Amino acid sequence: MDMVFQALAHEARRQILDIVRSKPGSSVGDVAREFDVTRFAIMKHLTVLEDAGLLIAEKAGRQKKLYFNAIPIQRIYDRWTDDYSSYWASQLTGIKYRVEEKVNKGAKK
Repeated sequence: MDMVFQALAHEARRQILDIVRSKPGSSVGDVAREFDVTRFAIMKHLTVLEDAGLLIAEKAGRQKKLYFNAIPIQRIYDRWTDDYSSYWASQLTGIKYRVEEKVNKGAKK
């Protein structure tokens, strides 16, 4: 999880993920053309993203095809939201039932 946060902490890596997410199967060259830095710098960022599991690289001859993997982000989301989601869902359901009960009582009068 720390690797995911570290990978997402850098603006260029977030931009790389946006590029790859919008154009699945992008090559390293495709991504590098979007930046005003060296291809080597982009490859370092790609390594960080791959190590964190956020990018999947598939060899296609001499090229790498890049794909976004949302699962690590989903795991982080699930870790902190599941308990809160169920709590608030039950709270909202309780409010809904109380409102309906009052409406039904008012309709009977």
